[in-house]
Amino acid sequence: DGAAKRISFQFQCVTWKLEKSLAKIPFDQFQISEEVQEQVALVRAQLRRATERYGSLNSRKVSNAISQLPEKERSDTNHEISAKLDSIPESCTTLGHAADKETKILERVNSSSIPSDVCLSNEVDSKGQENLAAKGAEQTKKPDTLVIPVDFLCPISLELMRDPVIVATGQTYERSYIQRWIDCGNVTCPKTQQKLKNLTLTPNYVLRSVINQWCAKHNIEQPSGLANGRLKKSNGSFCDVSGDMAAIQELVSKLSSRCLEERRAAVAEIRSLSKRSTDNRILIADTGAIPVLVNLLTTDDASIQEHAVTSILNLSIFENNKSLIMLAGAVPSIVQVLRAGSMEARENGAATLFSLSLADENKIIIGSSGAIPALVDLLQNGSNRGKKDAATALFNLCIYQGNKGRAVRAGIITALLKMLTDSRNCMVDEALTILSILASNHDAKAAIVKASTIPVLIDLLRTGLPRNKENAAAILLCLCKRDAENLACISRLGAAIPLTELTKSGTERAKRKATSLLEHLRKLQQL
Repeated sequence: DGAAKRISFQFQCVTWKLEKSLAKIPFDQFQISEEVQEQVALVRAQLRRATERYGSLNSRKVSNAISQLPEKERSDTNHEISAKLDSIPESCTTLGHAADKETKILERVNSSSIPSDVCLSNEVDSKGQENLAAKGAEQTKKPDTLVIPVDFLCPISLELMRDPVIVATGQTYERSYIQRWIDCGNVTCPKTQQKLKNLTLTPNYVLRSVINQWCAKHNIEQPSGLANGRLKKSNGSFCDVSGDMAAIQELVSKLSSRCLEERRAAVAEIRSLSKRSTDNRILIADTGAIPVLVNLLTTDDASIQEHAVTSILNLSIFENNKSLIMLAGAVPSIVQVLRAGSMEARENGAATLFSLSLADENKIIIGSSGAIPALVDLLQNGSNRGKKDAATALFNLCIYQGNKGRAVRAGIITALLKMLTDSRNCMVDEALTILSILASNHDAKAAIVKASTIPVLIDLLRTGLPRNKENAAAILLCLCKRDAENLACISRLGAAIPLTELTKSGTERAKRKATSLLEHLRKLQQL
């Protein structure tokens, strides 16, 4: 029974990786027949059924979330069969200005008494997204002919270990995989099936040093990290961080203290350290703090919860930490924070989801977790900063086609229309940018029209800022393509005049969109 349980867990890890690979295939960039796409869909359905049949662990939810799509979306082979990521439209000029800039996560500077720690920049574009997705956690590279020593492989993942840890039975595993095993409620050693006397994970510095030496000897690239208390810097040099590690390990141990005040002080210090530098983010994750911080997200103490979610946000800035946070099962707890936490906790929860969603496969997991309705609620009822954080996260999640329908069902169109008609005009750019990425979805298109958004968009063509006019024209073009009824509607509302003016004085992109719309209007009149 124990061996079967371990095999089941390994199977789930494999299916999760396969699904991640399928999710990254850019079907929309290749002329792949529907028959081939259907075969891909079949493989994913088989993976899902096999996981449901053999995988009884809680972690099954992770792999299921990757492949799970609503029934209606699965039936649309043109758009929803493959877990493709739509290319970000040119309209990303607010949450992402159309200049060639990558998405950046910067330290947030706030004048409030309890400063928020991390700020999400407003710059996202399609090339930046692809580059960031490709950067991810660097995968260990090895020549095909090279045989990795068995002792260097994690017994669970069967991959070369980069962060080996020892459990109570003396067996060594990759930290992220054994932590996931424990988080699923298992109290036995996967390899020996002996009951673990304690759940302490002790870093195996000797083995890690040997692995690093072996990798260096065979010219195998390893992720930058720790080795024998020394941290590898970007320039290739090493610095001694053994003292810092000891201090951070002591802090992490206090996160589980029975004393409430001690827990508060420890998590506040972790938050502060994680804000300061990349080195700290590496060290904190290396000491196993992430799963403990995730557990603190569900605490009843508001202060601890705020510090914990902000610490996770800060840690997620370091790319390699993103996968550790996902493996620790953080998303459901972050969603809980979004629903019931303090406003600061909700703001930083939304920012964390944006940061995690920069990895393409995470967009699917987060979208399936119930995060989108919580983000839409924050978009409607949050503070000004909370609304902006929610808008940024929703925009990034809706790059994935399957999340667009979820956003529509969560009521995002009503929220966006309210933002467009707000007399203060403080979030018109954000609303238009999200609408522009939603408009390609059939359900979203119908909801936009039903909400009487077209007259508002035409009014923005007349009175909006250049960027607003550009996005409004792009959305109208998307709504009117192959839709004579919507085309006739904008004709009746007098869109031709502001569109003509836009062809003369708008941005280059606005001119293209306006010219295309006018051509459609001329064809309509000729019918």
